[in-house]
Order: sequence, then C-alpha cells, then structure tokens
Amino acid sequence: MSRADDQGRDTYREFTEAVNMKPGELSTWLETDESKRVGWHKGGRSGGGESVGHDSGRKIINLLRRKRDDLSEGDYKHMRKVVGYVRRHMAQRPSGNVRDTKWRWSLMNWGHDPLK
Repeated sequence: MSRADDQGRDTYREFTEAVNMKPGELSTWLETDESKRVGWHKGGRSGGGESVGHDSGRKIINLLRRKRDDLSEGDYKHMRKVVGYVRRHMAQRPSGNVRDTKWRWSLMNWGHDPLK
C-alpha cells in the first residue's frame, strides 16, 4: 500500500470519527433557523448568503452518501478541513450546558454534535 493510500485511509477514518451525524440528521439540522444563524458568512452577515459551515454541511452530506472508492482528492481535502475544524472547536468547549449554544450549533453545521 502506498503512502497516499495510507493517508487517504487515515483521513477517511478521522473524518468518520469527527462526523457523528447521519446524512438525514445533518440535512434536517441544516434547515433550521439556528443552523442558518451561526458561522462566518463570506459576504458578511448583512450581505446574507450562506455561512462557510452551512456550505460545509451540505458537502459533508454528499461525502457521507458516496462510496469511498468514488472520493476525489478534493473530497479528501474537505474531509481534512472538517477534521481540523471539529478538533479546534472541541478544544474550545465552553463551560456549562452547551445544548442551546452557538458553539454547538456551529459544530453541528460541520457534522459533529458534541452532545452525542
């Protein structure tokens, strides 16, 4: 097995560990007002548009529904981005109950529900 195969296998494993929401569950979440309210918007909040995390959530759904053999290098690149985001934000967990926090909602846009 080549080094690239090893890296792909590691990336896939890390991605499936970081993303703990099922495609249907993530899709339903992305339709909520809470999901649409959080995150950084490329055009700024006043400019509207979709947040980076919300866009990522749609890409994650697509990735989860595809066969591993059909994933491209671009797909693996996004998977690495998701893993990095989830790790960084989990390290910033606020104290107290996080159920109804922007911190949790943002993570959920990236496919990770910290309450699971």
